[in-house]
Amino acid sequence: MYLASDISFPRHAHEQFGIGVIARGGHRSWSGKGLIEAGPGNAIMVNPGEIHDGSPIGKQLRTWRMLYFTPSLLEHYLPHDISGDIELTRPAVYDPILSRLFSQFFVSVTDTLAEPLMVEEHGLLLLNHVLNAHSTQHTKTEHTTPDIDKVRQRLDDAPEQLTSLAELAETIGISRFQLLRAFTRELGITPHAYLIQRRVQLARQLLLSGKSLSEAALDAGFADQSHMTRAFTRQIGIPPGRFKMSQT
Repeated sequence: MYLASDISFPRHAHEQFGIGVIARGGHRSWSGKGLIEAGPGNAIMVNPGEIHDGSPIGKQLRTWRMLYFTPSLLEHYLPHDISGDIELTRPAVYDPILSRLFSQFFVSVTDTLAEPLMVEEHGLLLLNHVLNAHSTQHTKTEHTTPDIDKVRQRLDDAPEQLTSLAELAETIGISRFQLLRAFTRELGITPHAYLIQRRVQLARQLLLSGKSLSEAALDAGFADQSHMTRAFTRQIGIPPGRFKMSQT
């Protein structure tokens, strides 16, 4: 959620983990971990059941974005990678990596056209960083080499089809984050980035075969023509419309 307020919140608790980033103004909060102050770019975090309050610093309006994760959601996303109770140890921290990952996930999770694969990737990257950098738990490092070629072949064979990390991970019997980590390590890009590359290549072939821009976007698996245009331009260097005209 996106919040803009000069209200002081009384002491209260949430049932979920809360992770947010201050965008503007200053925020002061007390919790069992002490009194903290956070400004623009600072991340704020709270544990389930942790009593805390919140107020602006001075009279300036403060704005921030906040996401909440149930404990069961973390266990669902990272079932093989964590064990025991999780506690976030830093109620406020300046961490540019966390802020960047939070922004990516926030944008994708609030985009109604975002694919599950991209949302899962951004969520896992954020949670993995938070757990390893700012919690009592750390994700495990696997000692096996998953069959990433099998996953890659699935994306090569049907790039136009929707998929998810859960589906891809199930094909080789590992967790979603283990797949994301192994795929990125082996190929240098995430599964979603690889899938978009394959879709652009498919769209290029469809345009060369005479398909219209809208037909190529749909048949290649893009949400709409504008999504194809952005991805195509980034990868090929020119918009698909100009590419199509250059081939006639």
